[in-house]
Amino acid sequence: MIVKSAEFICSNTQISKLPPPVKPEYAFIGRSNVGKSSLINMLTGKKGLAKTSQTPGKTQLINHFLINDNWYLVDLPGYGYARISKSKKEDWNKFIRTYLDKRENLQCVMVLVDSRLEPQKIDLEFCNWLGEHGLPFVLIFTKADKQSAIKTDQNVAKFRKALTATFEEAPQHFVTSSENQIGKEDVLGFIDQINQNFEIPEYKQF
Repeated sequence: MIVKSAEFICSNTQISKLPPPVKPEYAFIGRSNVGKSSLINMLTGKKGLAKTSQTPGKTQLINHFLINDNWYLVDLPGYGYARISKSKKEDWNKFIRTYLDKRENLQCVMVLVDSRLEPQKIDLEFCNWLGEHGLPFVLIFTKADKQSAIKTDQNVAKFRKALTATFEEAPQHFVTSSENQIGKEDVLGFIDQINQNFEIPEYKQF
């Protein structure tokens, strides 16, 4: 897939105000500082599309980007960020989980994992939550340029093995680097493949 256009559509904290679910949608989510904004900008080829920040938890809304007038890339708030009140964190968690659980046109959740780290409990718990709710997801390991390929492979293998404690088999995964454009064609090709079979779901209009 070649990305010819990528435009910001809206930011939301209310499910009822999301765009009509008539195009396939892919949600990108991960722990704060996992490199989500950089990955989104790399995939779309637009440097400032998603705002990168040194401050964890900068994305606090559901951001919709329309790609090629054909599908939505959705930038979700990171989980596990600090410096916000507990009640606000719970509100955000509830809001994000409601979106993931109820969004009719959501095709796949793209779970971003820092390839430099050993399996993190918070990432595994989130994957398990997706599994419990029957939500399809893939793993996108980020920042592969920051270490040797051997180290990346080792950490990917450890994470996949950790998931098999609760899953029959680990989901598909991609290794990426925003710096070196690694994994771009693979991730976009995966999305393109799913888009071919998309049918507009029945949905309630608000």
